[in-house]
Amino acid sequence: MLDVPRTTDTVLMVRPYDFGFNEETGSDNEFQQKLQASEIEINKKANAEFQNMVDLLKKEGVIVLILEKPEELYSKAPDAIFPNNWFSTEHDGTLLIYPMAAHNRRFEKRPADVEKLLNTNGYKIRNVINVGHLDETDSFLEGTGSMVIDHAAEIVYAARSKRCSDEQFDNFIRLRFYEEGILFDTTSSTGHPVYHTNVMMGIGEKFAVVCLECIYHKKEKEKVYNSLNRFFDVIEISMEQMEKYFCGNILQVNSSNGNPIIVMSEQAFSGYSKKQLQRLEQYGKILPVDLTTIETVGGGSARCMMAEIFSEKMV
Repeated sequence: MLDVPRTTDTVLMVRPYDFGFNEETGSDNEFQQKLQASEIEINKKANAEFQNMVDLLKKEGVIVLILEKPEELYSKAPDAIFPNNWFSTEHDGTLLIYPMAAHNRRFEKRPADVEKLLNTNGYKIRNVINVGHLDETDSFLEGTGSMVIDHAAEIVYAARSKRCSDEQFDNFIRLRFYEEGILFDTTSSTGHPVYHTNVMMGIGEKFAVVCLECIYHKKEKEKVYNSLNRFFDVIEISMEQMEKYFCGNILQVNSSNGNPIIVMSEQAFSGYSKKQLQRLEQYGKILPVDLTTIETVGGGSARCMMAEIFSEKMV
């Protein structure tokens, strides 16, 4: 076990300047749905939901860094609101950049802008590492969307999909010298792989939420449960809770005073049972946020919108 926290008081979020239904990702993201509203109306609602979430987080004492629309010419990036898929940070000051499966999601990658934003706000970035191949043609690993990382126990959990290949997962484990990588197969209620691990699983400092029902092989299901059970209070959610309510897409963050906060959408909050919420409340204040438009059109929820910043702060 490393003497590092599993959670942080700082998140980076990207304002949804281009938000809309992404045709490219819709092929394997079963959570995405088209709305009849115009692109302008959808974008307006998404921006309002985004700002409300930022305001609620800040009110609770969470440090929120916002990456704004780029000034230079750029290609349209409808999923830019989900930054944790293309970059992550580590406690040693490393900024990691990941290979993205959808071609139009590669336009989201702005490592220089992220590094500048972090440095400006007093966070040390010692190294910037590109995971995998620069051409991004055959194998992918979409950051902490594809992986759920237990930083303290040095264990990484990941569901196989076209967005999480065996090759790149193994590459990441070797690159970062993690103790163990647990890769498993999943199947949704329609028989397809779950597109991102963080919609079926999330961990906090002392709890883990997981949809064991969607893990296809019995031995892999047992392995995931036994591994989580060593360190966490395991709260199991159903397939319906995962697919209909986004109950797996939650994130524990901390206030600047160290108070734990469990962030989830209002829909996820409504999908949990009273008993499950009582168990979660033992580990932090639950903060439900209205993400109706973002969840419906984007196919991602609260956790997807927050990239955790573990980098050390400058003195």
